[in-house]
Amino acid sequence: MPYGREKPKATRKLPMIVCSCNVLSDNQVRTAVNTAAPRSAAQVYGCLGCSPQCGRCATTIRRIMDEALGACPAAGGCCGNGESA
Repeated sequence: MPYGREKPKATRKLPMIVCSCNVLSDNQVRTAVNTAAPRSAAQVYGCLGCSPQCGRCATTIRRIMDEALGACPAAGGCCGNGESA
């Protein structure tokens, strides 16, 4: 390899902290959604053994829930046929 160039490292998605009050990662939220099927951010907190504190992460948790469940982000959720729920 030429001097000064490093071999590209494999990219691995590291967990991102989405709730600093409870130190919850996006991976923990996805796991809770996929295993316990909570229907609200408050239920996600319960599945992870904690409770909401300041609430700033609730929107992010909801977004992760929608992504994990395959909801249409532009419509704020959708049915199987692509129509808004």
